[in-house]
Amino acid sequence: MESRHFLRFLFIFFGLATLLLLTWINLPYPPPNAATDLFHPKLLNNKSPLKKPTRHHDHYHASDIPHHPLDPLTIKEINRVRTLLSSHALFKNTSPYALHSITLEEPDKPLVLNWKKGDPLLPRKAFVVARVNNKSYVLTVHLTTDEVDVQEAGTTSGYPMMTMEDMTSATLTPLLNAEFNRTILGRGVDLTDVACLPISLGWFGQKEENRRLIKVQCYSMKDTANFYMRPIEGLTVLLDMDTKQVVEITDKGRHIPIPKATNTDYRYSVQGLNHEMEELINPISIEQPKGPSFVVEDEHFVKWANWEFHLKPDPRAGVVVSQARVKDPNSGEMRNVMYKGFTSELFVPYMDPTDAWYFKTYMDAGEYGFGLQAMPLDPLNDCPRNAYYMDGVFTAADGSPYVRSNMICIFESYAGDIGWRHAESPITGLEIKEVRPRVTLVVRMAASVANYDYIVDWEFQTDGLIRVKVGLSGILMVKGTPYDHMNQVSVQENLFGTLLSENVIGVIHDHYITFHLDMDIDGSDNSFVKVNIQRQETSPGESPRRSYLKATRNVAKTEKDAQIKLKLYDPAEFHVINPNKTTRVGNPVGYKVVPGGTAASLLDPEDPPQMRGAFTNNQIWVTPYNRTEQWAGGLFVYQSHGEDTLAAWSDRDRPIENKDLVLWYTLGFHHIPCQEDFPIMPTVSSSFDLKPVNFFERNPILGIPPNIEKDLPVCKAAASA
Repeated sequence: MESRHFLRFLFIFFGLATLLLLTWINLPYPPPNAATDLFHPKLLNNKSPLKKPTRHHDHYHASDIPHHPLDPLTIKEINRVRTLLSSHALFKNTSPYALHSITLEEPDKPLVLNWKKGDPLLPRKAFVVARVNNKSYVLTVHLTTDEVDVQEAGTTSGYPMMTMEDMTSATLTPLLNAEFNRTILGRGVDLTDVACLPISLGWFGQKEENRRLIKVQCYSMKDTANFYMRPIEGLTVLLDMDTKQVVEITDKGRHIPIPKATNTDYRYSVQGLNHEMEELINPISIEQPKGPSFVVEDEHFVKWANWEFHLKPDPRAGVVVSQARVKDPNSGEMRNVMYKGFTSELFVPYMDPTDAWYFKTYMDAGEYGFGLQAMPLDPLNDCPRNAYYMDGVFTAADGSPYVRSNMICIFESYAGDIGWRHAESPITGLEIKEVRPRVTLVVRMAASVANYDYIVDWEFQTDGLIRVKVGLSGILMVKGTPYDHMNQVSVQENLFGTLLSENVIGVIHDHYITFHLDMDIDGSDNSFVKVNIQRQETSPGESPRRSYLKATRNVAKTEKDAQIKLKLYDPAEFHVINPNKTTRVGNPVGYKVVPGGTAASLLDPEDPPQMRGAFTNNQIWVTPYNRTEQWAGGLFVYQSHGEDTLAAWSDRDRPIENKDLVLWYTLGFHHIPCQEDFPIMPTVSSSFDLKPVNFFERNPILGIPPNIEKDLPVCKAAASA
C-alpha cells in the first residue's frame, strides 16, 4: 500500500472508530469538554477520579452503599466482582474473555418479603454472564464470602446479550476489509461518510450454528445527521463476532441509488425560523412552589401519596419496579400489589422477506440490552420541572463500571384530568357539584435502540391503578428503492412498505413489548380468574328484554387455562385475586389487567422468527413463580432457536391455582409507515392498566380534596416585548 493511501486509511479508520465509539457509549460528537459535560457515561475504575454524574442532584456514585436487598450493585461492589473474577481460575491468564453482564443476584423472594428497614442487609451476590474461550458461563459471586460459583451454559441454544464492545467492533470491522471498501467506493460513497449498524440476524438454520454471527449494514452520513434515511441498500456484511472476521459480503443493490439528504435532518437548529410553528403554543409548565409530593429514600425507594415502591435501572430490562404497595384508606395498612414488574422482552419483526431484510427480527432486550440503550433524559422536554433523575451503573466488557446519567426520571403529572366527579341535575333540587383532580406519579425511561426510540412510563394513580404506557418515536428503518413516485410502481409489485420520499421505503413491521408482572395481591398465593362476558337469552314471557349480559367466573387451574388471546366479540375480564382474603361483603380482593389498544402477531407459528418470539402467541400468560423464568425470550436470546421461551414454560401446564403467580402481558403495534413518519416519527402510544377490583372496600379516593384557588400558585404572564 502506498504511504499516502495508508495514511488516508488510518485517518478514515480512527475517525470512524472515534465517531462510532462515541455514538455507542452515548457521547456527543465532537467530544465535549470533560470538565463541563454532565450527560455522558464515565468509565470508572479504581485509579480514575469520579466526576459528578448529573447536574440535577449532587451525588458521587463512588461512595454509594446498598440500603435495600434489591438495590443494584454499587461501583465498589462491581469493582470487587471484577477483582475476584480476575484471580479466578476460569479467567486467570485466559484470553479472550468478556463479561456480558454483571447485575445483582436478587435474594430469594421470601427473604426479601420478610426483610424490614433496619434489619441487617441480606448477603449480597452478583449474577455474572461471561464468555470465555468462546463458551458461555453463568456465575454467582458471593460478595460476603468471596466465593465464585461457575456454571457452564446449559443445552439450550443462544448466546448472551451483546456487549457494547461487540456492537462497536462489529461496525468497525468491515472497514478493515478491502473488498468492502471497494464496494463502498463503487457506490460513490466516501469512506469518511460511512456509518454502519450492527444487526442481529435471528436464527434461520444450521448455516448459522456454532458461530456468534452478526450482520452489518451501512449508510451515508453526507450532508445530514439522519443517516438512517440514506441506506446503502443491498450491501450486507456477515461477521464472526468472536474472531472479528468477515465471513461474507453480499451486494445486491448496485442499481438502487442512495436517497438524497434533502429534508432528512430533524434537528431544531437546522429547521430555520418558522414563526408560525413557534407561536402555535405558548410555554407551559407545572409549577410546584412547595416542591414535589414524592421522596426518594436511600436512592431507590420511592414514596408518593398512598404508594411506595422500590425502583432501579437494569441493563437488560431498563426499569424494574419492585415491592409496589398501596395504602388502604380505611386501615392505613400498606398492602402488597406487585412484587416485581419490568419489560421482559421486545420483539420487532420486519415484514420484508428479501435477502437484505428477512433477518431483521430484533429482540431488543435480550440481544442489545434495553437498559444499555437508555439515553440520558432531556430536562424540560423528556421530563418536566421538579423531576428527580436516577442514574444507572452498568459495566463494560472488562467489568469496568460506568454511569448512565439521568437514565430514569420521576415526576408528578397533572393534565387537567378528573379523578371523579358528580353534579346533580336541577330536577333533583340538590345543588351538588363535586369534582376531584387526578394527579399521578410517572416513572419514565427512554431507550434509543439505534434508530427507534421507546418511551416507557409506569404511572401510579391515587385510586390504586398502575398504568404502563409505551411510546414509539425516533426514526424508521427504511429501504432504498429506484422509485421516486408511486406512478412508477406496478400494481403487481410488493414494496413491503410505503414510499415515504424519493427513493425511500418505510418497511412494514411490528413491535411487541412483553412485561413480566409478579403480582402479589395481599400476599403471594393468588389465583387467575377469567370473567367471561356472554349474552344470555331470556325465556319466553320472562321479560320485555330478549337478551342481556352475564359474567361467569372461571378460575384457571393450570397454565394452559390462562393462555389468553384477546377477542373483541368474546370479551372477558382478567383478574388476579387472593382467594384467601375477601372484602367485608365476601368478594375476593384482586386486581385486573385492562388491555388498551394492542396488536397480535399474524406470522406463521413455524416461521423461525415467530418460533423465537413465541411469547407473543398470546397477549396474556400466567405462570407459577420461578426465579429462573424472567426473560420471555429465554436467558440467552441471541441466535436462539426458541426452545427456552415463555411459550415453552407455559406448555408444561403447571398448577397455578392459589399459587405464587406471574402475569405476562404483551403490548403490540402494527406499523404501516406513512409520510408523516418522515424524517422522524411523531410519538404513537398504547398502554394497559393494572386496576383494583374489589381490592378496596369502597372508592379509595373519596377523601382527596378539591382544588381551591388560594392553594394554587399564580404565575404571571411574561411582559410583552
